[in-house]
Amino acid sequence: MTPAARLAAAASVLDSIAQGRSPAEVVLKAWGQANRYAGSGDRRAVAERVYLVLRARGRLVWTMGGREDGRALVIGSLSVQDHLSLEEIEALHSGDGYGPRPLSKQERARLTAEPGDMPEGVAAGVPEFVAEDFKTTYGDRWFEEAHALMDRAPVDLRVNGALSTVEGAMAELRDAGLQPQRTPWSTWGLRLSADPAPNIQALEAFHAGRIEIQDEGSQLVCWLAGAAPGLTVVDYCAGGGGKTVGLAQAMAGQGTLIGCDVVQKRLDNIRPRLARAGVEADLRLLGPNGGGVEDLNGKADLVFVDAPCSGVGTWRRHPEDASRMKVEEVERMNGLQTRILAQAARLVRPGGRLAYVTCSMLRGENEATMDGFEEDFPGFRPVPIARLLDAPGLTPAARTRLTELADGGTRLRMSPASTGTDGFFFALFERQA
Repeated sequence: MTPAARLAAAASVLDSIAQGRSPAEVVLKAWGQANRYAGSGDRRAVAERVYLVLRARGRLVWTMGGREDGRALVIGSLSVQDHLSLEEIEALHSGDGYGPRPLSKQERARLTAEPGDMPEGVAAGVPEFVAEDFKTTYGDRWFEEAHALMDRAPVDLRVNGALSTVEGAMAELRDAGLQPQRTPWSTWGLRLSADPAPNIQALEAFHAGRIEIQDEGSQLVCWLAGAAPGLTVVDYCAGGGGKTVGLAQAMAGQGTLIGCDVVQKRLDNIRPRLARAGVEADLRLLGPNGGGVEDLNGKADLVFVDAPCSGVGTWRRHPEDASRMKVEEVERMNGLQTRILAQAARLVRPGGRLAYVTCSMLRGENEATMDGFEEDFPGFRPVPIARLLDAPGLTPAARTRLTELADGGTRLRMSPASTGTDGFFFALFERQA
């Protein structure tokens, strides 16, 4: 494919992403399967252009006068991100072969217009209501926090201590031509550059269960929750099972682990992850009102609620979600989280603990949900984060940094800007006798 044809393909993929709800990676994969003539270099170039545009979509829409179609976004990216001149951009839009048609008079005018004052949210790369939320939460640091959400994320791995050591996993990855580094906060974490993106699932270490793909922040909430050998632990919203397997590692294969979800397909997808890691869990399908775990009422030592949320904290991995985000979604999630916590709380024994986790960075899904829970369930007392920092799995540097972030409180926020992880919120409660 010529450079111009790659641009046309990227524009087409961007239109497909905008027209549906599928993740960008799924749309790109479908495009590659439908266009077999595109070689690996072509597919990589198209994907890079698509993600480059998605990470700067708000600025590009503003630059192109409000146009949101793929063609306009690609043209804007050539000017704003590639810093090409009008003549260079026109050369790529000659209309020859499979390349894009020539620039219109209006497009040339947008590329040569004097830049105006860009709105703060647009400059930060997030919807305006998210920018306002961040201003309340982070104060003067809000722009840094928002802008970091559009950076490219590294690839984090968790070493399975039952099957390997960190040093052994690092050596194995080096033998595969990769350059792993230790993560700063999780003793079991390794980090790889995402440029170029490594195919972890093709590695023998992955197939044999010695490594698992898991963001370092996701690892940390597993360690902070306090899962330990011999406990009865319920992963109440198991989802894809990443934290289920992480909790199993913290339990060292001893005790009872129950993974729950309301979707059977998700539970089915967890089974091969458990088998690969060499651990076991009782997987249960929940009913709409939390049915299916009545036998556990008042018996669980730890109930881990990785609550459904908007996923704002993962936007650096899924930048397409930023433009899809609506304030109504936050309100809907808050109601769902409140109902889930009420169901999960029934399972906790007196003296047991309830962990609340989201990968959101919005107050409506974090502080607001916690405020409501504390008011409705006075029998659950929040645990100071400082009491959790001797947990196995945390590096000395993690204890220092998380102490700073918690600032003596009972709620913890992590983010790309503050910890180099995905955005996470964590709180832990202890049920009184």
